[in-house]
Amino acid sequence: MGRTAVALTALFDLVVLLLLPAAMVVESATDSLDVQALGVLYASLNSPSQLSGWTPSGGDPCGDSWKGVSCSGSSVTAVQLSGLGLNGSLGFLLSDLLSLKTLDLSNNDIRETIPYQLPPNLTYLNLAGNNLSGNLPYSISAMASLNYLDLSFNNFTGDLPNSFGSLSNLLSLYLQNNQLTGPVNVLSNLSLSNLNIANNQFNGWIPQEFSSISDLEIGGNFFSNSLAPHPPPYMPPPPSRQHSTHNNTQESPNTPQGSEGKSISPDNARNKKKLTTGPLIGIVLGSTLGALCITLALILLLRNVPKGKDHSINSRNDTGRSAVGGADKANEKEMQELRVKSSSATTPVPPSDTVIVEKLHGKNVPVKRPKIPITATSYTVASLQVATNSFSQDCLVGEGSLGRVYRAEFPNGKVLAVKKIDSAAISLQEEDNFLEAVSNMSRLRHPNIVPLSGYCVEHGQRILVHEYIGNGTLHDMLHFADYSSKRLSWNARVRVALGTARALEYLHEVCLPSVVHKNFKSTNILLDEELNPHLSDCGLAALTPNTERQVSTEVVGSFGYSAPEFAMSGVYTIKSDVYSFGVVMLELLTGRKPLDSSRVRSEQSLVRWATPQLHDIDALSKMVDTSLNGMYPAKSLSRFADIIALCVQPEPEFRPPMSEVVQQLVRLVQRASAVKRRSGDELGFSYRVPEQDSSMTDISF
Repeated sequence: MGRTAVALTALFDLVVLLLLPAAMVVESATDSLDVQALGVLYASLNSPSQLSGWTPSGGDPCGDSWKGVSCSGSSVTAVQLSGLGLNGSLGFLLSDLLSLKTLDLSNNDIRETIPYQLPPNLTYLNLAGNNLSGNLPYSISAMASLNYLDLSFNNFTGDLPNSFGSLSNLLSLYLQNNQLTGPVNVLSNLSLSNLNIANNQFNGWIPQEFSSISDLEIGGNFFSNSLAPHPPPYMPPPPSRQHSTHNNTQESPNTPQGSEGKSISPDNARNKKKLTTGPLIGIVLGSTLGALCITLALILLLRNVPKGKDHSINSRNDTGRSAVGGADKANEKEMQELRVKSSSATTPVPPSDTVIVEKLHGKNVPVKRPKIPITATSYTVASLQVATNSFSQDCLVGEGSLGRVYRAEFPNGKVLAVKKIDSAAISLQEEDNFLEAVSNMSRLRHPNIVPLSGYCVEHGQRILVHEYIGNGTLHDMLHFADYSSKRLSWNARVRVALGTARALEYLHEVCLPSVVHKNFKSTNILLDEELNPHLSDCGLAALTPNTERQVSTEVVGSFGYSAPEFAMSGVYTIKSDVYSFGVVMLELLTGRKPLDSSRVRSEQSLVRWATPQLHDIDALSKMVDTSLNGMYPAKSLSRFADIIALCVQPEPEFRPPMSEVVQQLVRLVQRASAVKRRSGDELGFSYRVPEQDSSMTDISF
């Protein structure tokens, strides 16, 4: 009996082991990616108690019926949490909710920005009545199935992304009561039934297509007072016709239509009936005789023309076609010039249709550049002198290629940064050109870009006023001993990289035309008190048409940031910015300057020294900034190095676009979050993170 009992016990244990995996599967009925995404959302909303059943990690949203969550099978299909007093932010993992169709978080107190990572298959998105701010992310266009979008009653700023024009399934769009700016042409080709864009700062023409929208609200903006005019047809004017004396007769609904679809008044209809047979016969005979005379004349002419003249006739025809082609080329050249002029703006304002058509028809009319609204404040020289103590040395906080930067404190207590541009540093002396550049810079709106607050053009002065970011530059934080008390943790460095990558992504891929920074380096990355990065000098390249001279003195002078193609040929593109971004990432990883003559010759150029070692894990660990004291996760470090290697490739065509860099950095963060509950050894920490280092523990890479 003893042996039998032992055998039964062993058999029972075996059955339990075999059934345990199945039991674990049954225990959680919800897809693991959905669970993780909702957990991040819950934590980002500050773990509100009103969301019964929700947990920051684990749990079973579908099986346990989390508040506001609806499922189909194991997939979360709807999250409806309207009017629950929620605060916090939306997190960074919503894109993992692949089956989500409805997301309603309206009428809460959710803040910050809409993340780039959004559920790709949504059909209904409602974030109205919150405190969301910043620009609308172009990634909204990735939700191709979206048919309802409500972002009203928030604090959104900036222009509508051009990518909105690809929302082909969108039927209802509500953007009212925000601070959105610019034209709304991107919405003109959408098949909208409901559109409310009231109480914003939109400007320009009202698209003609809006007249077909059944429910339309556009009041409280700065639109022109009428619909945009239809573009005139590109064709010569029709031949003149004799107008009937009845042309002014008012048409009635029963007016008969002619063969060309034009209305015929009753009097004209009766006149047509008065044509009798006699006049008709006369018209026919006269037409026939006329045709015979023309035919005989042509025959006589052809007999008298030598055969060798055929080629000359064709030549004349070809010459005529060539002349027409030349005119077309001239017109095309002129149109290209117009496009080039408009492309200098961050958000181009097209010339009016009338001007274009008059030029196409050869009329010599002056092209008057349309005025672009400036959203920045106009300051007087006197007020800036008072705020900077007459631009005293005590208020000087920096100096760049265009001039000096001063700390300005105004009577109301507000502190701003004033950049006094050296007139010898720019070649655009005309006030209109400077104001156009100011207007374009003032329209750059991104959380990681230092905004332009104001300007001054009095008494020959050219002054720019920016928000003041007073915690120093990334360069100072990494390289100066005075900032030793503010040493950046690994997590802070990753956040700096991600924030500046998003700033460049906005300049390169959201702004139309693209804005090339041309002077991207760690001294132009300002850090606030929370160590969030803010990219400065965005759009300043427009003030220096001779950009090769300016960049050569500023970038090649320090050399370490300049891409190979610029050093060799003077060509600078958005891919050159990507290279410079890779150099800054190397600074973050190593703590070294891009060019350091104090080191041995083989280590003076950071890129040349570091690049061969980026894929060698042992060498990579020796390159890391010693001020980190080994407190970094090895896997995160390796992925960080992989991104650097892509950005600093010598061939520009092989460098990734900044949107891809952003995605890889976000993925790095997401992977770290997915394994944050593992032990330090599993993550590859050289040392366990101290409890007091909150900047490390909040992300735990």
